[in-house]
Amino acid sequence: MSATASPEAVVRDYYDTLRNGDPLEPYFLADESTVKFGISESLFGGEVIRSALEEQTETTADWTIESRRLVVDRREAVATFADEVTMAWTDTEGGDRRRFDSRWSGTLVPTDDSSAPDWQFALMHVSAPHEL
Repeated sequence: MSATASPEAVVRDYYDTLRNGDPLEPYFLADESTVKFGISESLFGGEVIRSALEEQTETTADWTIESRRLVVDRREAVATFADEVTMAWTDTEGGDRRRFDSRWSGTLVPTDDSSAPDWQFALMHVSAPHEL
């Protein structure tokens, strides 16, 4: 990412990185306060998230990410995002293809870490909508 990447550009780059099967860890703040909720997981702390993302990258392939409603609001020291995303991937261990219509939201904070994107996720929430 360039030194002037917007939070929206970072979110879109994260989607591309996921599609390409590249490492996702640099997108998350390496801090114990960082949280990532997935469809079937709750991850607390940068190290736990890093480990889970490494395993995800090793055990999944052929990702598709279709963003339908990305909204990003940038403030001086924080940005929020929300999106409706159709995502699919192949589980490389069992060969199963998985697909979800999902909702993504979160908070990004600016970083001065030259090895990371300009903005990193401090919180990410991915869920699958279900009618009650």
